[in-house]
Amino acid sequence: MKTLSGVCANAKNGFASLACALAGTLGVGNMAGVATALSMGGPGALVWMELGAFAAMGVKYMEVRLAMDTRVPTAEGYAGGAWFYIKKLSPSLASFFAVLCIINSYLTGNVVQVKAAASAFDVPPLFVGITVGVAALITASGGGRRILRACTCIIPVLCAVYLIASLYIIVKNGEKVPQIAVDAVKSAFSIRSAAGGALGLGVTRAMRYGITRGIFSNEAGCGTSPTAHAMSNSTDAHGQGCLGILEVFIDTTVLCTVTGLVILISGESGEDGIGVTLRAFTALAGEGVGRVIALSVVLFAFSTVICQASYGLGAVDYISRGRAGEILYLLGILLCCIAGSVIPEGFMWQIADLVISLMTVINTIVVYILTRQKKKGFRLWEPTVEDKSLTP
Repeated sequence: MKTLSGVCANAKNGFASLACALAGTLGVGNMAGVATALSMGGPGALVWMELGAFAAMGVKYMEVRLAMDTRVPTAEGYAGGAWFYIKKLSPSLASFFAVLCIINSYLTGNVVQVKAAASAFDVPPLFVGITVGVAALITASGGGRRILRACTCIIPVLCAVYLIASLYIIVKNGEKVPQIAVDAVKSAFSIRSAAGGALGLGVTRAMRYGITRGIFSNEAGCGTSPTAHAMSNSTDAHGQGCLGILEVFIDTTVLCTVTGLVILISGESGEDGIGVTLRAFTALAGEGVGRVIALSVVLFAFSTVICQASYGLGAVDYISRGRAGEILYLLGILLCCIAGSVIPEGFMWQIADLVISLMTVINTIVVYILTRQKKKGFRLWEPTVEDKSLTP
């Protein structure tokens, strides 16, 4: 029977991993991603984002549990990730997935984030890129535990500030919310016809942008955040899997929803995702709140960069298991931060969508296969003498 102190310790360690996982998901996806989805897919994209999140919760739970089952002990605690359970099916596919994770950490976890941060304030973008890059390099070079501590300090405060500002606007404009909800549902399930007999164009666009931007935001199914959850010192795999579900709920069901409502209330639109969000907050809550949200964008971006760096470092260690590879990867983080602050935004979103979609397809298929095997009694992890401290 677990003691109370043991339960509290597991909860604390699990929360730190949850904070790190949230750091990897919260940020541009909740702001620029939602704004882009609404711009391209209409208000119905918000509905599909919610439906996609509900469906993704089960996948998130299982990928976290699989990561907990296949993680390995290290000097700092535990290391794990999707590549460890993918290896049970195909070592080559696991290595390929690790490479994709490295690329993804540079793109969605770095370049896209810094681009949003650089556009949040009227300062030279290159200055923002260098500042975030140096700070991220210093933090990430301290290893996973330093990243966990940083995320645990930053994320709860940022979430609270952003949620309070959003709810203030929504409550203040509460009379508009029912009509917005009706319009969103109608847009999500409307069937439009056009010359040539094309049907369901509105639904198709809403589904495409709602679901893809939702995945970009909560990362459910793409196999990245299990790396953070696997670092937990908790031995309760089920409890950690439930925290994975909570991660999706906080990210998409709560924060993406309030962001979407604020944007729809304001009537702002455009292709500059983060600009749309900032204009919406400024117009509805004033210049002061707009500046606070702009600062939150920078801090969210920084926390995402360092969290995704921990994922990338885990993938590098899985492939190379050498200090040289880690150093080269960290230098790449700095270079991508600098490059991300100045290169065009549209091209980055296209590449990021492609990489994360490929990761999601591979990971989801593997999770499905391993889950079925596990139900049939297949043991995912057979501990060796060196790994005997790890409970399967």
